[in-house]
Amino acid sequence: MTKASTTLQFFMLLSKSEAVISRKLSGQGLGFGDLAVLYAIYRAPEGKIRRIDLAEAVGLTASGVTRLLVPLEKIGIIKREAHERDGRVSYALLTRAGKELLENSLSWTEMKCEELLPKNVAKNLDHASELLKSLTI
Repeated sequence: MTKASTTLQFFMLLSKSEAVISRKLSGQGLGFGDLAVLYAIYRAPEGKIRRIDLAEAVGLTASGVTRLLVPLEKIGIIKREAHERDGRVSYALLTRAGKELLENSLSWTEMKCEELLPKNVAKNLDHASELLKSLTI
């Protein structure tokens, strides 16, 4: 059997890491993916974002974002706002409850991130972040 290249092994480890991170950083009533979506909405200009732009921001497809947003909308974490001139476009916004949940979840998740990442690796985060950014462009 052929040995996988170093590059392929790296991406396999990256995939496994994503699963571990998602599992260990889910809490406070939110999955880690949910947290990333809420944070992207929060950081958007005027606190609202088109679904297609949200998909781009978090690395999902437009239908993936829709599937993720529907339950959050049903429980009152986000709301939908129609575009004033284009009926085909809608924005996602955080509700007051969504903002509170995000704020509480960010604090908890920050603490868990500190626990998850070995101290000797933390000094390399800038380099690792640049590497990951290059993969998402």
